[in-house]
Amino acid sequence: MKAYVDQDICIGCGMCSGIEPDAFRMNSDGKAECYAEGYDAKVQEAIDSCPVGAISEK
Repeated sequence: MKAYVDQDICIGCGMCSGIEPDAFRMNSDGKAECYAEGYDAKVQEAIDSCPVGAISEK
């Protein structure tokens, strides 16, 4: 599984990259993106912590 960040919903809070910087980063538009191929408990924690629900599983 892989996490996906919906760029239209993301508010750029940085919560996910703060929780799991090995999987999420902020792009040049100030939005989060997932660059990790794997999926682990920290990724799930980032998904659960997203204040607008912009991160989902693919």
